[in-house]
Amino acid sequence: MPERYRGEVEPIDPVAGHIPTARSFPTGGSLGADGRFLDAAALRDRFAPLGDEVVTTCGSGITACHTALAMRVAGLPDPLLYPGSYSDWSRAGMPVATGDEPGKPPAEPTGS
Repeated sequence: MPERYRGEVEPIDPVAGHIPTARSFPTGGSLGADGRFLDAAALRDRFAPLGDEVVTTCGSGITACHTALAMRVAGLPDPLLYPGSYSDWSRAGMPVATGDEPGKPPAEPTGS
């Protein structure tokens, strides 16, 4: 849901938004009109902008698995999976980003 990524709605978690640096890559874009995965070449083209080091995440962990599987079908390197996804991140009190852009990475903690 693009509106969930942007932080306009949040049906599950205490804070609306997304993990800073996360990019919105809806799972439906990996599927053809028949509901099946696109062919491997089309999936490779779709995921090419993400580069080689990918961590899949989503709202609560389900569609992140779908994206990881699509990347395997494409013959790409296995991504890392953050199974807790945004639910885990937001409930841990980590910083969140809103809007259409990925946002900046969280600041490194400073020692005391």
